[in-house]
Amino acid sequence: MAELSTIARPYAEALFGAARTDGADLAAWAALVNEMAQAAEHPEVQAALADPRLDAPARAGLLGSLVKSTVSPTAANFLSLLAENDRLDLLPEIAVQFGQLKNRHEGVADAHIASAYELTSAQVADLLAGLEKKFGLKLKPIVRVEPALIGGVRVAVGDQVLDASVRAQLERMRDSLVAN
Repeated sequence: MAELSTIARPYAEALFGAARTDGADLAAWAALVNEMAQAAEHPEVQAALADPRLDAPARAGLLGSLVKSTVSPTAANFLSLLAENDRLDLLPEIAVQFGQLKNRHEGVADAHIASAYELTSAQVADLLAGLEKKFGLKLKPIVRVEPALIGGVRVAVGDQVLDASVRAQLERMRDSLVAN
């Protein structure tokens, strides 16, 4: 079976195209899609959406009624399309891909920064300045602490990973010693 990301991609691209032609703020669209995805991930909502007594319009209406944001006619049509194709379970992945498309459109990327210790905002700012030069993009930091790194940082931007952690250095030394 195909990966969820592969199945979700055309839906995310179509929704992104509709959002851009809609003329609304892409940030508002991203927030709405994230809100719909959060609702779709809730176990009780998943159970209700799986109820065979609900037809596609009822499932789309149920999900649309659970979000606090205003659901535009375009968003309602999108939910109906997902419900008709039995793809409402893809909403979390669609939200991730929609966010990536939005970021790419705006020339922004997420920088996932893992550090062995808590970083100060000044350290994050310095790190981001260097990374933005390297990648040529405006980066949004997502910082988390991973004590297993022992020291240093690991940064992932898209599919590129820069690993300057002590753990990675130790693993490279181990591999070098084992190879000899």
